[in-house]
Amino acid sequence: MLNEKKIVLVTGASRGIGQAIARRFAKEGYAVVMHYHTGRLQAEQTAAELQAQGACVLLQQADIRDSQQVQTMIETVQRQWGNIDILVNNAGIGQQKLFTDITDTEWRNMFAVHVDGTFYCSRAVLPAMISRKAGCIINISSMWGQIGGSCEVHYSAAKGAIQGMTKALAKEVGPSGIRVNCVAPGVIRTEMNRLLDEETWAALKEETPLECVGNAADIANMVYFLATEEASFITGQVIGVNGGIVI
Repeated sequence: MLNEKKIVLVTGASRGIGQAIARRFAKEGYAVVMHYHTGRLQAEQTAAELQAQGACVLLQQADIRDSQQVQTMIETVQRQWGNIDILVNNAGIGQQKLFTDITDTEWRNMFAVHVDGTFYCSRAVLPAMISRKAGCIINISSMWGQIGGSCEVHYSAAKGAIQGMTKALAKEVGPSGIRVNCVAPGVIRTEMNRLLDEETWAALKEETPLECVGNAADIANMVYFLATEEASFITGQVIGVNGGIVI
């Protein structure tokens, strides 16, 4: 039963950081909407696990590059559960490629997933948040959006755009009681980084002042904190969770 549970929508929740965020909010008693695009099996398995633990979980499939699919998803959640209290724009893709080899399609797709998706989802939930004068949006960026990554120019540019969007939107909707923040993960062991060999992981650890890499739970913990009343005076910020590799 939903009762008075707050509702959180996590995009890209079928694996990695998104899955960890969904788990954390479910553990804290939130009603969790898990969005996925193609990872249906993983999303269903995670949802079933959380439901078995007593959590309220609703699965929603959508291609966030498509504004109409996003709008339909938000309207479905509102019809079935009610208004979304917290939006976590996490869905993303990665690619390593020389800048001169990036195709038009790859460039546009990188921005469509990260920037357009964040825009469409935020735009869809904001009218109800503004009406209620309450709500929280948390965007997931990357340290590469702060410092740039070689052979990841399109990824870095898209993640940097999310940081700019966060700061500007926070100023616009702050008077309506809505907070907008951004988490910029450092080196995190996730499925997206599965192709990195152990030699690369060792080098990354050495570059990080804490001499270790992070895990998805580290990001989930920060996202959860930003959604709580304990972070009620924090908005428009890009917060690095990176072991000190970017300061």
